[in-house]
Amino acid sequence: MAVQSPLAPYVHPITVGGLTLSNNIFLAPLAGVTDLAFRILCKEQGAGLVVSEMISAKGVHYGGSGSIELARSDVREAPLSVQIFGSEPDLMAEAAARFQDEGAGMIDINMGCPMRKITGNGEGSALMRSPALIEQIVARVKDAVSIPVTVKLRRGFTADKETAVECALAAQAGGASWVTVHGRFRDEYYTGKSDLACIRRVKEALQIPVIGNGDIVDTQTALRAFRETGCDGIMIGRGALGNPWIFRELRGHQGTPTLAEKKEMILRHLALVMEFKGETLGVPEMRKHVAWYLKGLHGSARVRDAVCRSNKQAEIQKILDGYFTEIEVSV
Repeated sequence: MAVQSPLAPYVHPITVGGLTLSNNIFLAPLAGVTDLAFRILCKEQGAGLVVSEMISAKGVHYGGSGSIELARSDVREAPLSVQIFGSEPDLMAEAAARFQDEGAGMIDINMGCPMRKITGNGEGSALMRSPALIEQIVARVKDAVSIPVTVKLRRGFTADKETAVECALAAQAGGASWVTVHGRFRDEYYTGKSDLACIRRVKEALQIPVIGNGDIVDTQTALRAFRETGCDGIMIGRGALGNPWIFRELRGHQGTPTLAEKKEMILRHLALVMEFKGETLGVPEMRKHVAWYLKGLHGSARVRDAVCRSNKQAEIQKILDGYFTEIEVSV
């Protein structure tokens, strides 16, 4: 049953490049997490938009099957935003056009990944050292597709120099439909706190929508992000791990899932992963998700250990059936 949420004044449909999204609460791209199965679950819980794991433009250019598979989509998650990364404008444009042809509803450009293997190649957040290149990449991608092009960036590359406003303005000049800002420097990775004042500075400088990202894990942190930044929407990353219900919560519906709902969600997630990836790839993939789903539940440590030793879908189902039967009896 829906209840009046303090977020109600801030949550609304948003239109970008002629595409209207049901609401302005989005699932952020997370490498190794936001695959097709997880995106479908978050979309079903009310995410206004879901974004793929980041995909290498070079990988697409050289025909890497793994890169193409990351953009595999399904009507249940439409419209999918496919996130690409790279530093060569022509290759980025080529990848964007390829994914548009395959059904992507939007293209997002990664300018925020802090990992060394990405930044060492001048990609991800390393692009924030060159606003001119940012504008060039966005403009080239924009010319190559007819769907909206967005950008995700950070506060800056090094903690001694905030460049978010300058880089966001460059993205806007290149034709970006919106900019998502994660309020941490690349140096911080995911430590410390996301700086909401930085997101506000970007919002005040731009004419296009600004999406806030970082440390949004519940209604209160979402409300703070909207109020303190004036952002046009929010993007949920780690707050959705083991908790796709967060999108339901932020839209004003019953938040805390019951034990029965948790069990049902885990088994549905498991079934979707088996459908899309098969048992050999899917079971190892599910281990971390099961750990996130069970975090904080009594006696879950031994269950996580047992799941980590399992190699079969049936084994995981049996372990979870036994655990949830036991915990339901004890409460």
